[in-house]
Amino acid sequence: MAALAGGIAALVLGIIGIIIWWGEFIDILLGGVPVILILGGALAAYLGFEEIKDKRTTESFDDTTEDKIQQEVKDLKAEIKGLKEEKKEPEKEEEGDNTKQE
Repeated sequence: MAALAGGIAALVLGIIGIIIWWGEFIDILLGGVPVILILGGALAAYLGFEEIKDKRTTESFDDTTEDKIQQEVKDLKAEIKGLKEEKKEPEKEEEGDNTKQE
């Protein structure tokens, strides 16, 4: 409830202040708007430059790594196939040992 009362009081005082000091308010706007435009423009230019750098990095990363990834996938598939074959061979030997014991 106190926040509501404080907010309403600040709103009323702000409106009264703008009405009384309208000329000073306009002077502040006239001085502040160019500064805000300069800072906003500099920020937009910086972000645009960073976006261009990121695109170049991403394009070069995609070109060089696709072949490496495909080769790595092939190598891993071959390794998995080899591991599966190694696993099957000891199982067959164990089955042969079990039949001899019986």
